[in-house]
Amino acid sequence: MTFSVTEEFIRTKLREAIEAAPSSDGYAEIDLTRETHLKCAAVLIPLLRQDGEWHLLFTRRTDKVESHKGQVSFPGGACDDGETTPEETALREANEEVGIDPQKVRVLGHIMNMITITSFRVTPVVGIIEWPTVLLLGKDEVERVFTIPLLWLADKNNRWEFSMPGRNRSLIVYHPFDGELLWGATARMTVDFLKVLDL
Repeated sequence: MTFSVTEEFIRTKLREAIEAAPSSDGYAEIDLTRETHLKCAAVLIPLLRQDGEWHLLFTRRTDKVESHKGQVSFPGGACDDGETTPEETALREANEEVGIDPQKVRVLGHIMNMITITSFRVTPVVGIIEWPTVLLLGKDEVERVFTIPLLWLADKNNRWEFSMPGRNRSLIVYHPFDGELLWGATARMTVDFLKVLDL
């Protein structure tokens, strides 16, 4: 596979994907009804250049957090009062969790929302971060930060997708990388991003 993805290419593909479906949500881990109350959230999908190729940055949550203990995730969380865009939320959370300076993130766009099993409507915001950089981990939230090459993530041989019996849903699980297991909502957001890029 050749892999020549530029920043402008990524920005264009993100814009085209949202223009094609400007108000629709993507995958939902729960059944939605009129009574479903969805909470606002956003994550940052941090892109960086390392060893001449694109990587994504992930975190592993501590065992002290309220939900998804010990799981791999993107920096992010619930919207604060007064925040009007997913970019505000994603950048604030990334700063709080891993010390990424919002002023040093080049936001390229976002991908389709995802509805999580915990009833959050999550908007994944894509942004390029400076690398290498000094990170400051929120000790109560983040146990570890690591990166995975985008090319490795795009290789379908490195992941499985399991159908869930009796439900019109599936679970994405990646092979372990650097001792870390990427699966569930974060794996699906990763795959959604790769699909936008036609990878």
